[in-house]
Amino acid sequence: MKLKTIGLISILALGLMVASIPVEAQESKKVYRIGYLVPRTALKPRDKAFLQGLRDLGYVAGKNLIVESRLGTRKQLPKLAAELVDLNVDVIVAPGTPPAKAAKTATKTIPIVFAVIADPVGAGFVNSLARPGGNITGLTPSSAELSGKRLELLKEIIPSVTRVAVLSTPDYPLPLKTEALKEMEAAARALGVRLQLVEVRGRNDFGRAFSAVSRGRAEALTVLPVPMFRAEQKRIIDFAAKNRLPTVFHWKPYVEAGGLMSYGPDGVAMYRRAASYVDKLLKGAKPADLPVERARDFELVINLKTAKQLGITIPPSIRYRADKVIK
Repeated sequence: MKLKTIGLISILALGLMVASIPVEAQESKKVYRIGYLVPRTALKPRDKAFLQGLRDLGYVAGKNLIVESRLGTRKQLPKLAAELVDLNVDVIVAPGTPPAKAAKTATKTIPIVFAVIADPVGAGFVNSLARPGGNITGLTPSSAELSGKRLELLKEIIPSVTRVAVLSTPDYPLPLKTEALKEMEAAARALGVRLQLVEVRGRNDFGRAFSAVSRGRAEALTVLPVPMFRAEQKRIIDFAAKNRLPTVFHWKPYVEAGGLMSYGPDGVAMYRRAASYVDKLLKGAKPADLPVERARDFELVINLKTAKQLGITIPPSIRYRADKVIK
Protein backbone atom coordinates (compact mmCIF):
# COMPACT_ATOMS: atom_id res chain seq x y z
CA MET A 1 0.00 0.00 0.00
CA LYS A 2 1.40 3.39 -0.99
CA LEU A 3 1.87 5.97 1.74
CA LYS A 4 -0.02 9.19 1.02
CA THR A 5 -1.56 12.04 2.94
CA ILE A 6 -4.99 12.71 1.50
CA GLY A 7 -5.28 16.10 3.17
CA LEU A 8 -2.15 17.45 1.50
CA ILE A 9 -3.16 15.93 -1.85
CA SER A 10 -6.53 17.71 -1.56
CA ILE A 11 -4.84 21.01 -0.75
CA LEU A 12 -2.53 20.60 -3.72
CA ALA A 13 -5.32 19.68 -6.12
CA LEU A 14 -7.93 22.19 -5.00
CA GLY A 15 -5.42 24.99 -4.62
CA LEU A 16 -4.33 24.58 -8.21
CA MET A 17 -7.77 24.00 -9.72
CA VAL A 18 -9.26 27.27 -8.49
CA ALA A 19 -6.72 29.31 -10.44
CA SER A 20 -7.53 31.01 -13.69
CA ILE A 21 -5.87 29.52 -16.76
CA PRO A 22 -3.39 31.82 -18.51
CA VAL A 23 -3.24 31.79 -22.31
CA GLU A 24 0.06 29.91 -22.28
CA ALA A 25 -1.43 27.14 -20.13
CA GLN A 26 -4.53 26.91 -22.36
CA GLU A 27 -2.37 26.41 -25.40
CA SER A 28 -0.25 23.68 -23.82
CA LYS A 29 -1.53 20.13 -24.40
CA LYS A 30 1.13 18.38 -22.35
CA VAL A 31 0.22 17.31 -18.84
CA TYR A 32 3.23 17.43 -16.53
CA ARG A 33 3.63 15.25 -13.47
CA ILE A 34 5.66 16.49 -10.52
CA GLY A 35 6.46 14.80 -7.24
CA TYR A 36 6.21 16.72 -3.97
CA LEU A 37 8.20 15.03 -1.21
CA VAL A 38 8.03 16.52 2.29
CA PRO A 39 8.38 15.37 5.91
CA ARG A 40 5.40 15.33 8.24
CA THR A 41 6.64 18.56 9.82
CA ALA A 42 6.11 20.46 6.56
CA LEU A 43 4.58 23.92 7.04
CA LYS A 44 1.31 24.50 5.21
CA PRO A 45 1.94 28.21 4.52
CA ARG A 46 5.04 27.20 2.59
CA ASP A 47 3.19 24.47 0.71
CA LYS A 48 0.55 27.01 -0.27
CA ALA A 49 3.23 29.45 -1.38
CA PHE A 50 4.75 26.82 -3.66
CA LEU A 51 1.31 26.15 -5.15
CA GLN A 52 0.74 29.85 -5.66
CA GLY A 53 4.03 30.04 -7.49
CA LEU A 54 2.88 27.27 -9.82
CA ARG A 55 -0.46 28.99 -10.40
CA ASP A 56 1.29 32.24 -11.24
CA LEU A 57 3.25 30.37 -13.91
CA GLY A 58 0.13 28.84 -15.46
CA TYR A 59 0.14 25.30 -14.05
CA VAL A 60 -3.34 24.04 -13.23
CA ALA A 61 -4.21 20.63 -11.80
CA GLY A 62 -6.46 18.72 -14.14
CA LYS A 63 -5.38 20.87 -17.09
CA ASN A 64 -1.63 20.68 -17.54
CA LEU A 65 -0.40 19.35 -14.20
CA ILE A 66 -0.63 16.34 -11.90
CA VAL A 67 0.91 16.67 -8.43
CA GLU A 68 1.99 13.43 -6.77
CA SER A 69 2.46 14.39 -3.13
CA ARG A 70 4.20 12.18 -0.59
CA LEU A 71 4.27 13.07 3.11
CA GLY A 72 6.01 10.89 5.68
CA THR A 73 8.46 10.49 8.50
CA ARG A 74 12.18 10.74 7.89
CA LYS A 75 12.40 6.93 7.79
CA GLN A 76 9.59 6.75 5.24
CA LEU A 77 11.08 9.36 2.88
CA PRO A 78 13.37 6.94 0.95
CA LYS A 79 10.42 4.64 0.19
CA LEU A 80 8.24 7.58 -0.81
CA ALA A 81 11.00 8.94 -3.05
CA ALA A 82 11.26 5.53 -4.75
CA GLU A 83 7.50 5.65 -5.41
CA LEU A 84 7.89 8.96 -7.21
CA VAL A 85 10.73 7.56 -9.29
CA ASP A 86 8.58 4.55 -10.23
CA LEU A 87 5.90 6.96 -11.38
CA ASN A 88 8.51 8.57 -13.66
CA VAL A 89 7.55 12.09 -12.61
CA ASP A 90 9.03 14.96 -14.60
CA VAL A 91 10.44 16.78 -11.53
CA ILE A 92 10.71 15.98 -7.83
CA VAL A 93 10.35 18.89 -5.40
CA ALA A 94 12.11 18.00 -2.13
CA PRO A 95 12.38 21.27 -0.17
CA GLY A 96 14.58 20.36 2.81
CA THR A 97 17.65 18.25 3.51
CA PRO A 98 16.02 14.89 4.48
CA PRO A 99 13.65 14.74 1.47
CA ALA A 100 16.33 16.01 -0.91
CA LYS A 101 18.74 13.34 0.33
CA ALA A 102 16.09 10.64 -0.16
CA ALA A 103 15.28 11.90 -3.65
CA LYS A 104 18.92 12.19 -4.69
CA THR A 105 19.57 8.63 -3.53
CA ALA A 106 16.52 7.37 -5.42
CA THR A 107 17.39 8.89 -8.80
CA LYS A 108 20.34 10.30 -10.70
CA THR A 109 18.28 11.33 -13.74
CA ILE A 110 14.98 12.92 -12.67
CA PRO A 111 15.51 16.64 -11.91
CA ILE A 112 15.18 17.56 -8.21
CA VAL A 113 14.43 20.99 -6.74
CA PHE A 114 15.16 21.96 -3.12
CA ALA A 115 14.12 25.18 -1.39
CA VAL A 116 15.68 25.58 2.05
CA ILE A 117 18.99 23.70 2.30
CA ALA A 118 21.46 25.85 4.23
CA ASP A 119 24.65 24.41 2.75
CA PRO A 120 23.95 22.43 -0.43
CA VAL A 121 27.65 22.31 -1.31
CA GLY A 122 28.83 21.09 2.10
CA ALA A 123 25.97 18.58 2.23
CA GLY A 124 27.13 17.10 -1.08
CA PHE A 125 24.06 17.97 -3.12
CA VAL A 126 25.79 20.26 -5.63
CA ASN A 127 29.36 20.89 -6.79
CA SER A 128 28.99 24.65 -6.42
CA LEU A 129 26.21 27.20 -6.20
CA ALA A 130 27.06 28.56 -9.65
CA ARG A 131 27.34 25.13 -11.36
CA PRO A 132 25.42 22.43 -9.47
CA GLY A 133 26.67 19.78 -11.87
CA GLY A 134 24.13 17.01 -11.20
CA ASN A 135 20.38 16.43 -11.29
CA ILE A 136 19.57 18.69 -8.31
CA THR A 137 19.36 22.46 -7.81
CA GLY A 138 17.24 25.01 -6.01
CA LEU A 139 17.46 27.70 -3.36
CA THR A 140 19.48 28.20 -0.20
CA PRO A 141 18.63 30.41 2.79
CA SER A 142 22.34 30.72 3.59
CA SER A 143 22.71 34.11 5.23
CA ALA A 144 25.67 34.00 7.61
CA GLU A 145 26.09 37.74 7.13
CA LEU A 146 22.81 38.23 9.00
CA SER A 147 24.19 36.65 12.19
CA GLY A 148 25.78 39.93 13.22
CA LYS A 149 22.65 41.88 12.32
CA ARG A 150 20.62 39.76 14.75
CA LEU A 151 22.96 40.72 17.57
CA GLU A 152 22.61 44.36 16.61
CA LEU A 153 18.82 44.10 16.74
CA LEU A 154 18.98 42.33 20.10
CA LYS A 155 21.23 45.04 21.51
CA GLU A 156 18.93 47.74 20.15
CA ILE A 157 16.00 46.17 22.00
CA ILE A 158 17.94 45.42 25.19
CA PRO A 159 20.95 47.77 25.48
CA SER A 160 22.02 46.20 28.80
CA VAL A 161 22.76 42.78 27.28
CA THR A 162 26.45 41.82 27.56
CA ARG A 163 26.42 37.99 27.46
CA VAL A 164 24.73 35.98 24.70
CA ALA A 165 24.69 32.18 24.49
CA VAL A 166 24.92 30.66 21.00
CA LEU A 167 23.75 27.08 20.47
CA SER A 168 25.51 25.08 17.76
CA THR A 169 26.19 21.44 16.90
CA PRO A 170 29.45 19.64 16.01
CA ASP A 171 27.99 18.45 12.71
CA TYR A 172 26.94 21.91 11.49
CA PRO A 173 28.84 22.50 8.20
CA LEU A 174 32.19 24.01 9.21
CA PRO A 175 32.37 26.67 6.45
CA LEU A 176 28.93 28.00 7.40
CA LYS A 177 29.68 27.84 11.12
CA THR A 178 32.98 29.66 10.62
CA GLU A 179 31.35 32.37 8.51
CA ALA A 180 28.38 32.82 10.87
CA LEU A 181 30.57 32.98 13.98
CA LYS A 182 32.95 35.40 12.28
CA GLU A 183 30.04 37.76 11.60
CA MET A 184 28.69 37.36 15.12
CA GLU A 185 32.07 37.89 16.78
CA ALA A 186 32.71 41.04 14.77
CA ALA A 187 29.33 42.42 15.80
CA ALA A 188 29.83 41.31 19.41
CA ARG A 189 33.14 43.17 19.67
CA ALA A 190 31.57 46.34 18.31
CA LEU A 191 28.59 46.03 20.65
CA GLY A 192 30.52 45.08 23.79
CA VAL A 193 28.92 41.64 23.95
CA ARG A 194 30.59 38.38 24.98
CA LEU A 195 29.49 35.22 23.15
CA GLN A 196 29.22 31.81 24.82
CA LEU A 197 29.30 29.04 22.20
CA VAL A 198 27.59 25.88 23.45
CA GLU A 199 27.72 22.69 21.36
CA VAL A 200 24.68 20.41 21.50
CA ARG A 201 25.89 16.90 20.61
CA GLY A 202 22.47 15.40 19.88
CA ARG A 203 18.86 15.45 21.01
CA ASN A 204 19.79 13.81 24.32
CA ASP A 205 22.35 16.51 25.07
CA PHE A 206 20.06 19.49 25.56
CA GLY A 207 19.98 19.14 29.34
CA ARG A 208 23.76 19.44 29.60
CA ALA A 209 23.81 22.27 27.07
CA PHE A 210 21.13 24.22 28.91
CA SER A 211 23.03 23.79 32.18
CA ALA A 212 26.13 25.21 30.49
CA VAL A 213 24.12 28.23 29.31
CA SER A 214 22.89 28.81 32.87
CA ARG A 215 26.36 28.47 34.36
CA GLY A 216 27.65 30.99 31.85
CA ARG A 217 25.07 33.49 33.16
CA ALA A 218 23.78 34.21 29.67
CA GLU A 219 21.46 37.19 29.37
CA ALA A 220 20.07 36.21 25.96
CA LEU A 221 20.06 33.20 23.63
CA THR A 222 20.41 32.59 19.92
CA VAL A 223 21.02 29.51 17.76
CA LEU A 224 22.78 28.71 14.51
CA PRO A 225 20.42 27.58 11.70
CA VAL A 226 20.63 23.86 12.42
CA PRO A 227 17.74 21.50 11.41
CA MET A 228 17.86 19.78 14.81
CA PHE A 229 17.12 23.06 16.57
CA ARG A 230 14.15 23.68 14.29
CA ALA A 231 12.81 20.24 15.22
CA GLU A 232 13.44 20.90 18.92
CA GLN A 233 12.33 24.53 18.95
CA LYS A 234 9.77 23.95 21.72
CA ARG A 235 12.47 22.70 24.11
CA ILE A 236 14.65 25.70 23.34
CA ILE A 237 11.84 28.22 23.70
CA ASP A 238 10.55 26.59 26.91
CA PHE A 239 14.05 26.76 28.41
CA ALA A 240 14.39 30.40 27.43
CA ALA A 241 10.97 31.26 28.89
CA LYS A 242 11.68 29.44 32.15
CA ASN A 243 14.98 31.30 32.54
CA ARG A 244 13.61 34.61 31.22
CA LEU A 245 16.11 34.74 28.37
CA PRO A 246 15.32 36.98 25.39
CA THR A 247 15.85 35.07 22.15
CA VAL A 248 16.68 36.00 18.59
CA PHE A 249 16.35 33.46 15.78
CA HIS A 250 16.82 33.13 12.02
CA TRP A 251 13.34 31.75 11.16
CA LYS A 252 9.85 33.17 11.81
CA PRO A 253 8.41 29.84 13.11
CA TYR A 254 10.54 30.16 16.26
CA VAL A 255 8.85 33.46 17.06
CA GLU A 256 5.40 32.15 16.22
CA ALA A 257 6.11 29.40 18.77
CA GLY A 258 7.03 31.90 21.50
CA GLY A 259 10.50 33.26 20.72
CA LEU A 260 11.08 37.01 21.05
CA MET A 261 12.41 37.97 17.64
CA SER A 262 13.68 36.64 14.32
CA TYR A 263 15.45 38.15 11.37
CA GLY A 264 16.29 36.07 8.35
CA PRO A 265 15.22 34.69 4.98
CA ASP A 266 11.53 34.54 4.20
CA GLY A 267 10.90 30.79 3.92
CA VAL A 268 7.48 31.27 2.35
CA ALA A 269 8.97 33.42 -0.42
CA MET A 270 11.63 30.76 -1.05
CA TYR A 271 9.00 28.05 -1.54
CA ARG A 272 7.19 30.33 -3.97
CA ARG A 273 10.44 30.87 -5.86
CA ALA A 274 10.99 27.10 -6.04
CA ALA A 275 8.07 26.97 -8.47
CA SER A 276 10.13 28.98 -10.98
CA TYR A 277 12.79 26.24 -10.92
CA VAL A 278 10.14 23.64 -11.65
CA ASP A 279 8.92 25.76 -14.55
CA LYS A 280 12.42 26.08 -16.03
CA LEU A 281 13.08 22.36 -15.73
CA LEU A 282 9.75 21.45 -17.33
CA LYS A 283 10.68 23.71 -20.22
CA GLY A 284 13.92 21.87 -20.82
CA ALA A 285 16.54 23.48 -18.58
CA LYS A 286 19.14 21.16 -17.03
CA PRO A 287 19.54 21.22 -13.23
CA ALA A 288 23.30 20.96 -13.66
CA ASP A 289 23.26 24.37 -15.35
CA LEU A 290 20.75 26.18 -13.09
CA PRO A 291 22.66 28.10 -10.38
CA VAL A 292 21.50 27.68 -6.81
CA GLU A 293 19.81 30.91 -5.76
CA ARG A 294 20.42 32.62 -2.43
CA ALA A 295 17.50 34.07 -0.46
CA ARG A 296 16.26 37.37 -1.82
CA ASP A 297 13.67 38.34 0.78
CA PHE A 298 14.22 38.82 4.50
CA GLU A 299 11.80 39.52 7.32
CA LEU A 300 11.88 40.87 10.86
CA VAL A 301 9.32 39.32 13.20
CA ILE A 302 8.58 40.42 16.78
CA ASN A 303 6.48 38.64 19.42
CA LEU A 304 4.99 41.36 21.63
CA LYS A 305 3.35 38.81 23.94
CA THR A 306 6.75 37.29 24.71
CA ALA A 307 8.25 40.76 25.15
CA LYS A 308 5.58 41.62 27.70
CA GLN A 309 6.20 38.40 29.62
CA LEU A 310 9.91 39.29 29.77
CA GLY A 311 9.20 42.86 30.79
CA ILE A 312 10.76 44.19 27.58
CA THR A 313 9.52 47.26 25.74
CA ILE A 314 10.11 47.05 22.00
CA PRO A 315 11.44 50.41 20.76
CA PRO A 316 9.29 52.10 18.10
CA SER A 317 12.30 52.04 15.77
CA ILE A 318 12.20 48.24 15.80
CA ARG A 319 8.45 47.79 15.88
CA TYR A 320 7.87 49.99 12.86
CA ARG A 321 10.48 48.09 10.86
CA ALA A 322 8.98 44.68 11.67
CA ASP A 323 7.38 42.77 8.81
CA LYS A 324 5.17 40.95 11.29
CA VAL A 325 4.19 41.70 14.88
CA ILE A 326 2.65 38.92 16.97
CA LYS A 327 0.36 40.25 19.70
